[in-house]
Amino acid sequence: MTKEVKNLKQFSKSAEKFEGANLLCPGCAHGMIIREVLNSVDGHILIGNSTGCIEVSTAVYPYTSWDVPWIHIGFENSSTAVAGAEAMYKALSRKGKYKGDRPKFVAFGGDGSTYDIGFQWISGCFERGHDLTYICFDNEVYANTGGQRSGSTPLGSSTSTTPAGRVSYGKKEKKKDILAIFAAHGSPYVAQVAPNKWKDMNKKIKTALDTEGPTFINALSACTTEWRFDCNNTVEMMDLAVDSLVFPLYEIINGHELHITYRPKNIIPVRDYLGVQGRFKHLFKPENEHIIEQWQKDVDKKWELLQRREEAKI
Repeated sequence: MTKEVKNLKQFSKSAEKFEGANLLCPGCAHGMIIREVLNSVDGHILIGNSTGCIEVSTAVYPYTSWDVPWIHIGFENSSTAVAGAEAMYKALSRKGKYKGDRPKFVAFGGDGSTYDIGFQWISGCFERGHDLTYICFDNEVYANTGGQRSGSTPLGSSTSTTPAGRVSYGKKEKKKDILAIFAAHGSPYVAQVAPNKWKDMNKKIKTALDTEGPTFINALSACTTEWRFDCNNTVEMMDLAVDSLVFPLYEIINGHELHITYRPKNIIPVRDYLGVQGRFKHLFKPENEHIIEQWQKDVDKKWELLQRREEAKI
């Protein structure tokens, strides 16, 4: 059973299933997302966790921050582990060997294990139709292993494998549209969320968990260390991301029915978002200003496309 959290007072009184005694970086948004997921569920939940920031910061042997069933498996296949547990539940229920309530099956992974290393495993789970929810903590970089670029890393970002310098403005490739990819799998529900819009996030997580079949949530998770901003500005950073439309909040139902769930009252320029992050500071040099202009064109084009799809109801 899931629940809708209507106010922060109710949220603060929820039973704590993710302990505060963890080693996540100060200002890390991962913990906010995890708590939102766990507090959305009344009843049994099983978590599968790919190797990444969450795993290394919450399960330092012999300790754990998790007060729910939790599986750590390889970098690439949290989805496979959860799919196996979901298949076992179905088999035991069919044979009458399990008669309890159906658990919620959730797989967690960072953008590296989602956009790149684990993509084929997630794709297989979606193609087979496992009844689970996959949640990506999208911090746009391999933050746990040295700050390397991932398929989620945006254009122009300076990372340890795409460093900006005299001959390069950073990453040359654009960020994958992961939501469109999983919508194209025919998923009954996919959505983008951001912790600064917690009510929107709670509603979408609840919908994903309550929808039968493979569902996908892409959660923005600002990274203070690799994005290079002060750790007390995490929420403000995500405000800038959604208000500049760099990370629009929307959902897609049954692979085609699109709904925009947040429309900024005052849309801010993309350069305001880029300008407060150290990973983009080199873009403000005269020779790299064209990259900022390209960013703005791309964001405007994507927003126009989302609105047209929503209006067309296709």
